[in-house]
Amino acid sequence: MEFGIKIGTPEKQRGACAVIGIFESRKLSDSAKVLDTITQGYIKNILASGDMDGKANTSLLLHNVPDTLFKRVLLIGLGKEQEFKEKTFLSALGTTLNALQKTAVTDATLFLSDFPVKDKTNAWKVNQTVIAAISSGYRFDQLKSKPDNNQSSLRKLIMCIDNRTELAACEAALQQSIAIAHGMNLAKDLGNLAPNICTPTYLAKQAKDLAKSHKLKASVLEEKDMEKLGMGSLLAVARGSEQPAKLIVLEYHGAAKKENPVVLVGKGVTFDTGGISLKPAAEMDEMKFDMSGAGSVLGTLQAVAEMKLPINVVGIIPATENMPGGKATKPGDVVTSLSGQTIEILNTDAEGRLILCDALTYAERYNPKVVIDIATLTGACVIALGNFTTGLMSNDDKLAQELLAAGEQAADRAWQLPLWDEYQDLLRSNFADIANIGGRAAGTITAACFLSRFTKKYRWAHLDIAGTAWKSGKDKGSTGRPVPLLTQFLISQAKATS
Repeated sequence: MEFGIKIGTPEKQRGACAVIGIFESRKLSDSAKVLDTITQGYIKNILASGDMDGKANTSLLLHNVPDTLFKRVLLIGLGKEQEFKEKTFLSALGTTLNALQKTAVTDATLFLSDFPVKDKTNAWKVNQTVIAAISSGYRFDQLKSKPDNNQSSLRKLIMCIDNRTELAACEAALQQSIAIAHGMNLAKDLGNLAPNICTPTYLAKQAKDLAKSHKLKASVLEEKDMEKLGMGSLLAVARGSEQPAKLIVLEYHGAAKKENPVVLVGKGVTFDTGGISLKPAAEMDEMKFDMSGAGSVLGTLQAVAEMKLPINVVGIIPATENMPGGKATKPGDVVTSLSGQTIEILNTDAEGRLILCDALTYAERYNPKVVIDIATLTGACVIALGNFTTGLMSNDDKLAQELLAAGEQAADRAWQLPLWDEYQDLLRSNFADIANIGGRAAGTITAACFLSRFTKKYRWAHLDIAGTAWKSGKDKGSTGRPVPLLTQFLISQAKATS
């Protein structure tokens, strides 16, 4: 899809369709007032007929509106003006795109002044509009024998603003949001692939292909390399699978070599049966999404490379399956991690932390500015925060606040949970330095406490995306989150550095 930004109001623009906002009780937005004036009350007369009241998530398509340069005018209900905020704006975008895709419209013009979101700039609205538009056109049908050919006719979206001084910021936001959407699509594709296709070996190949196409540096450690290093925790998870584990490293250099990198560590369990601690059969197919942390790292690196951000970023992906088998790790086994700490494995379904801990120790060699791990780590996080919010824990409050702010800016929110020493006691083991689980209470926090034992040498944050990485039910599929949060964080870091 093509995008553009223009300065102006409806009477000076032309195209296949103008998108105009109407508030509840038939109150006209700024653009609607302009259109109503040049059409001698046509818009008000339509509303007076009772076909539309302006309620949120409603729309009305008008044809052949007199005295305009548009073939159609799409009226979008915005709800009560005093209650219009970010959530309403995003819902209005969804209503708009859904309505446009049901028509033969090839191009549409949105007048952003019609959507007055408090404390949000036009650049923010451009960002959200572009991501929503590209996401609405996303389809995953490459595994079907007969792909869906019901493609939308919409090919171009123009966003009009009424203040020329904001044009440069909006143009920059446009380019950034296209890159972010591309990164999200990569994360979605990897998450949606069948697990017999998206194996650790496949992930490694995708990383190498991404490196070739976007001038990154890629390296892959094989199991024999990990054995030499002493990654006993990661290899313990891989033991039950016939698919070889991989430790994938991607490096993006957009700043001077002396600049310490931001390191992103993504959980890459390409399928999680639970191992010997076998999961119930219901919805086990969704465990192909257990590599969503890895997908978000690859998607973020693609976005950063497309934006050419002046920052150094390293992505580390421990990739493996977690399978039952004759060689699989058993509850009660004790393994030695790369850090030298010993771990009693009480539950083989708490495997994400076992592969992440070795990757987090490996991250030390990059002398990182900060390290952020991203993982579909605990069902407890879904119980705590639902499917709307990512869980955040950190050993550095400033870093946590920066990530929270990035989530707010990107409309990809996180919420901070405590990481207090009292919770560490729940991980005590009689037979090793640490147990890999701490019981049902505070499961999300104790998982992060486990990881914190391996992050003492740098500033670190943990994102638990178990509730936000994918959707279930009729809309089952990867969401591409938290690529927007991560990219916004890196954009802010690049600005601060420069």
